[in-house]
Amino acid sequence: MEPILVRFRKVALAEGVSFLVLLFIAMPLKYLMDMPMAVKVVGWIHGVLFIGYWVAAVPLFTRLKWPFDRVIGLGLAALLPFGTFVMERKWLR
Repeated sequence: MEPILVRFRKVALAEGVSFLVLLFIAMPLKYLMDMPMAVKVVGWIHGVLFIGYWVAAVPLFTRLKWPFDRVIGLGLAALLPFGTFVMERKWLR
């Protein structure tokens, strides 16, 4: 497998996990147990990984010449819960 794909796959999976932790652990802690620090910390980590996701995606389109419609697919995958896992299974394996 191409090193570009391996790097992107790792970042995409980390971003997906951080999104799920934010949605299903940190947000309930904030709103049900009055622990806003959980969202602050996990949200910051997720934000950094989200930016890393897009930085790691650029070579897929510049070097590997992926079609432009996949940009939309990657964008939707990053915004939907479990989206990065579905995208990884569909395009990266």
